[in-house]
Amino acid sequence: MSTAPVPESLYCRRCRRALNIRYNNLGMIVEYLHAAEQRGQRSDHRPEAAPITEIPDPIIECDFCSAPDAAWIYRCANQITDARRVTAQVIAVGDYQTRHHAARVRRTDTEHAFTQAWGEGWSACNECADFIEARDLYGLIGRVVEALPAKLTRGKHLMRTRGQLYERYSEVFDTLAPGRGRIAPGHPLGIWTHPTGEAP
Repeated sequence: MSTAPVPESLYCRRCRRALNIRYNNLGMIVEYLHAAEQRGQRSDHRPEAAPITEIPDPIIECDFCSAPDAAWIYRCANQITDARRVTAQVIAVGDYQTRHHAARVRRTDTEHAFTQAWGEGWSACNECADFIEARDLYGLIGRVVEALPAKLTRGKHLMRTRGQLYERYSEVFDTLAPGRGRIAPGHPLGIWTHPTGEAP
């Protein structure tokens, strides 16, 4: 039995909640971001990063639907997402004039903005864990979408959000390690009982 099969997540010392890490194109950390900010919410303070084991009584929310009191932790390959920013868009002048300022973009130039590291450990509430255990990717996405702010799921945003979740969670499902850890007081990294989840 092991109590630390996954690398430690970073949490904020002030609010005791999870943080995400952003890197620049050189692999250097440029920003810590509260997990809630990643889901479209706001924070009233700057993150103060520390390993979860250094946080007294951390508030462990479900990494999928944000429900309080996550019950399980899963391990998968470290998830990385590259974000790019638009630097220029090229249109045809004649097209712009004949379409009344609604020209189609002929070319879009972008550059690396940041790399988002999601980590190897994913906490889950009992309801999301049920979908994970059943390997029901679409059921999990449906549950998560219902919990997201309307600005991320209203109208045309819904298709993009579902697509992003599908891409991210597919990688989680594809690289999921056997077993799971039960989150308990004093064991924020979970108590693992599956043989392959044990520390070497």
